[in-house]
Amino acid sequence: MDKYKNKYRIPSTRLPYWDYSSPGAYFITICTKHKSHYFGTIQNEKSILSPIGVIADILWYEIKNHAQNVALGEFVVMPNHVHGMLILTGDENSDTDLDSDADSNARVNNINMPAMPIGEYRFQNQGKNSVSSIIGGYKSAVSKHARRLGYEFGWQASFWDHVVRTDGGFDRISNYIKNNPAKWDLDKFNGGTGNVVLEPNVDYGAEAWMV
Repeated sequence: MDKYKNKYRIPSTRLPYWDYSSPGAYFITICTKHKSHYFGTIQNEKSILSPIGVIADILWYEIKNHAQNVALGEFVVMPNHVHGMLILTGDENSDTDLDSDADSNARVNNINMPAMPIGEYRFQNQGKNSVSSIIGGYKSAVSKHARRLGYEFGWQASFWDHVVRTDGGFDRISNYIKNNPAKWDLDKFNGGTGNVVLEPNVDYGAEAWMV
């Protein structure tokens, strides 16, 4: 952890130069607190959801009803984390889900990093419809409904993101999400060695979800 103003903070996992309210596709990973298996189990290479897992699943698809210009790609609830493709379309008429065959202009970022010091751009013009605000709302909704129904539950602080850069990356990541239950034995969140790197880039450094 870095020390800031005499308080300890967790370093941000966000890409410093990127405006997270801009149109594009974002691969999101959110873990439960202490990687606890709140969401269910994997049986016969399929996710068997607990009541909290059902809540997490339903409320993900509610995102497009509570945020503007959002579409959803692949999504999966695993025992102790969720993976999802969140697409900010920039289109006021967008209220649909996207899949791997969707128009690439609506789902892939053309990365052109502004020439600013690391960390400076992150806090400019993010707006209320940013990735962080959307995921924060989702996490809060899942926690609220789980606790309202009397279930013990907690999220890990923050979340992991990956800005999708290419059509090929979008397709690979979509397949990764779809096939995650079948590869649970390899999953690092299940004590495995980890699945393959999908779309490495030096701008991120080491992304924990990749290893």
